[in-house]
Amino acid sequence: MKTMKSIVLAAAATLSLLSFGGFAQSVSVTDSTLDGAESQIAAIAQQHRGSYKITGASSNNFVRMTADISDDVRQSGLKN
Repeated sequence: MKTMKSIVLAAAATLSLLSFGGFAQSVSVTDSTLDGAESQIAAIAQQHRGSYKITGASSNNFVRMTADISDDVRQSGLKN
C-alpha cells in the first residue's frame, strides 16, 4: 500500500510539472527603452503564436524586462 501511495504521489507531481511547463515560458530581454524591450517580447510571443504578460522591468543604463509567454490566449490579464 505504501508503494502504491508513493507511485500516485510521484505521478501527480510529474503531471503538475508537465502542465505548468506547458502553460508559460519565461523570457528576459534587454533594450535601451521600455518600448523596445516590450517590442522584443511581443515579437517572441508572436513567433510562438501566444500572448504575453510582463512580470518585471528595471532600468539603469538599459532596460531589462521579463515576461511570461503563454500559448493560451484565453487567460485573463494577458496582452496580445
